Amino acid sequence: MKYLNFQFLKAIILPGLIFQSVVIAGGYATGRELVEFFLSNGPRAGMYGMLVATVVWSLVLATSLEFARLTKSSDYRTFFKHLLGPAWFLYEIVYIITIVLILSVIGSAAGILLSDMLNTPPFFGTIFLIVIIGLLTFFGTKLIEKVLASWSLLLYAVYISFLILGFTKFSGAIESSFSLPAENTAWVGDGIKYASYNLAIIPTILFCMRHITSRQQAITGGLIGGVLAILPGILFYLVLVGFYPAVLSEAVPINFILAAMGIPIFQLIFQIVIFGTFIETGTALLHALNERIAVTYEEKSQHMPVYLRPAVAVVTMVIAVFVSDRIGLINLIAQGYVLLTYLFLAVFVIPLFTIGLYKIIKFKTA
Repeated sequence: MKYLNFQFLKAIILPGLIFQSVVIAGGYATGRELVEFFLSNGPRAGMYGMLVATVVWSLVLATSLEFARLTKSSDYRTFFKHLLGPAWFLYEIVYIITIVLILSVIGSAAGILLSDMLNTPPFFGTIFLIVIIGLLTFFGTKLIEKVLASWSLLLYAVYISFLILGFTKFSGAIESSFSLPAENTAWVGDGIKYASYNLAIIPTILFCMRHITSRQQAITGGLIGGVLAILPGILFYLVLVGFYPAVLSEAVPINFILAAMGIPIFQLIFQIVIFGTFIETGTALLHALNERIAVTYEEKSQHMPVYLRPAVAVVTMVIAVFVSDRIGLINLIAQGYVLLTYLFLAVFVIPLFTIGLYKIIKFKTA
């Protein structure tokens, strides 16, 4: 009985933890995304938007896990072959665009973050990020899984500490900001947009499907997973509103807030953890791409060369950094993420809640 309970707990908790660990750097680690999609509408309206995003994440994750369970899909290509048939490759095209965009964001943010920490040129932080990601992808799945799991636990602890310190120092400003009325209803659309571009990650975390054996586990794990994924972002947002509206123009809001806290040791710890999330997300995205390439080699009865894994990672990162340098962090988030929203609605969300949901309902409850 204890074994079964542990297995059930792993099945319903693990998807959310993995989703959170992959989505964070491109989702809310720097705070810029929270400003762009939520706080820009006002503190109270922004919180409403985050609740909308949570509901979207939970519903899509639950539906995806159950569809993956029924179709025995543990990788994104198998998943989309069942969902889109011959058009499955459309997701892969959009996914590659997503990789470049998100890596552009974290590459730029990493350079800015390390520059603020050590007073180094921004390119130094970006190069350091590329090197670490290259090493992790070289050593492969086992090490990557350990890094994702351990860093996620550390991240929750640090974000909770961040919330406590934030309310201790800025509770008056936070309460004042939340007293402002919600001036518009744009938060509904922005919450959906924010949730939608992050949905790209879900089909890349399907390796956790081996722990899910029933419809109850899939749906429960998905619903809880959306909450687990957004929770650190909500903790961050609660402190962020205390700096409204001055923080709206900050490229990396987290640095602005940490400086205002005036606690050097915590600032250093938090910045290290945030930098780790850049590594975490970048590694996970590129590892998924490597695994996709490895499948192609296996279909030809060949093994993917070991050197090719870090090579793919480094080349992709370099391309992303070039894109970031040409466009800029704020424009990337404001414009690029909106584009991804519509692409993923077309190739993932709409098919999932039409074709996918029809197939789920058609099957008997397991």
